[in-house]
Amino acid sequence: MIEVQNLTKKYGEIVAVNDLTFQVEAGRIWGLLGPNGAGKTTTMRILTGYLPATSGRAKVAGHDVFNEPDAVKRAIGYLPEVVPLYQDMTVAAYLAFVAEIKQVAKAKRKGAVARVIESAGLKDVARRLIKNISRGFKQRVGIAQAMINDPQVLILDEPTIGLDPKQIMEIRELIKGLRGDHTILLSTHILPEVTQVCDGVVIINEGELRACGSLEELTASFEKTDGVVIKLRRAGAEEMALFRDLPGLEKATVETKNELRLEWDRGRDLRDDVARLAVDKGLGLREMRPLAGIEDLYLKIVSGRSEQ
Repeated sequence: MIEVQNLTKKYGEIVAVNDLTFQVEAGRIWGLLGPNGAGKTTTMRILTGYLPATSGRAKVAGHDVFNEPDAVKRAIGYLPEVVPLYQDMTVAAYLAFVAEIKQVAKAKRKGAVARVIESAGLKDVARRLIKNISRGFKQRVGIAQAMINDPQVLILDEPTIGLDPKQIMEIRELIKGLRGDHTILLSTHILPEVTQVCDGVVIINEGELRACGSLEELTASFEKTDGVVIKLRRAGAEEMALFRDLPGLEKATVETKNELRLEWDRGRDLRDDVARLAVDKGLGLREMRPLAGIEDLYLKIVSGRSEQ
């Protein structure tokens, strides 16, 4: 449904996106993950036709982004990072205006507005001025305008940025509810966004592809070691030295002033030995959690610790 091949975007000597290649299957929610400045927004703007690429190819819903831009725009719903809302219009009037701009057939506009108001949970604010609704509802309006033409593909740039925790949960549930009916590419630098919403992920850093696949595939592919992070009363050089002497342990490092990262070869299980040592030495064991997961993978990639 989304195909990107050798995509590159340069601004003079600055390379924003470099030789990027990935695919997103139909009906899936895929995260575009990376730190600020990684090239996520540039990639999305190219896919939606807002920016030309320097080189490479991209297809959305079977249409070439560069040779068939009008067909691509009809197939896409786009939520930019800054949603272009008209503050003095009501929610319903704004969505009707967007339906007209996106060339929804006149006979279908009223039904389209009703559909996205229902889908985005906007019934209670449909007749209110946009300037008088909360940030969370404004974000819902942004998602609703992206869905107004019932597109095959939704591209959402930082959909929960600036929201409070309750609003974030609501927007994430809204996005998950769109799975299957739409193919979604969701840009974020927030790790819980990926683990709670997405089926898979594209990880980029400094404009280059670092990883791509389902969360399970990536974790299994990159995680050659097993281990834990333990939280102690205090974690410093002295405590680290105690664990380094543990038989079978490959690596011990200080994560924070209260946490140690302990690694061993996959296939071993030293958790009982780690816990016993912490208790016997009176180190004040507060917490033990596994390394495996997208969070650990992401940190490895952006810090340059991954070998892949």
